[in-house]
Amino acid sequence: MGKLVAAINMTLDGFCDHTAVNADDEMHDYYTELLRSAGAVLYGRVTYQLMESYWPSVVTNPTGNRSTDEFASAIQDVSKIVFSRTLKGVSWHNAKLAAKGLEQEASDLKRQLDKDVFLGSPSLIAALTELDIIDEYQLNIHPVIAGSGLPLFKGISRKIELKHIRSKTLRGLGAVIHYYERNKG
Repeated sequence: MGKLVAAINMTLDGFCDHTAVNADDEMHDYYTELLRSAGAVLYGRVTYQLMESYWPSVVTNPTGNRSTDEFASAIQDVSKIVFSRTLKGVSWHNAKLAAKGLEQEASDLKRQLDKDVFLGSPSLIAALTELDIIDEYQLNIHPVIAGSGLPLFKGISRKIELKHIRSKTLRGLGAVIHYYERNKG
C-alpha cells in the first residue's frame, strides 16, 4: 500500500504560483525521480491544464536540456487522474478523469497501488488536508516572497499537527523541501 503524498512548490509566504518560483536542473531532477517512483499523480483541472499545455510538446520536441527533457518524459509516463466538474475528457497520455469523488478515489488508489500517490494541485491538497487523510507533505519552499496569490492551505478549518521528518536543500535555487507526516498522536 502506498502513501498519499502532497508534493508542491510554494513561496516562503505560502503561495502556490508557478510564475513566482524558478526551476533549474536540480529541481527538475528531483521531481523526475519523484514521478518515476509514483503510482499516480492527482490533479485538479487548473493544474492539469497548465501542465498539459506545455509538457507534451517537450516530449515531442525536446529542448536539449537533459533535466527538462527527462522531466517531460517522466510526467508523460506517470498515470494522471484529473478531478474536474467541467472537463468532459482529457487527451494527455496516461491521463483520465476521476471516476469517483476525491476522497474515495484517493483512498482507493492508496490501497490498490504499491507506489505512492502524489497530489500536485493546491485545491486537492487543501481538500484532502481538511479530510486529514494525507500521509506525507513534501513542501518545496522557494526563497521568494510573492506577496499575493493562491494560498496552499486555503479553507482549512481546524488545526492539523504534523511531524517533521527531514529537510533537503536544493542548492542551486536555495529552495528547501520540508518533509512532514501526519502526527498520529
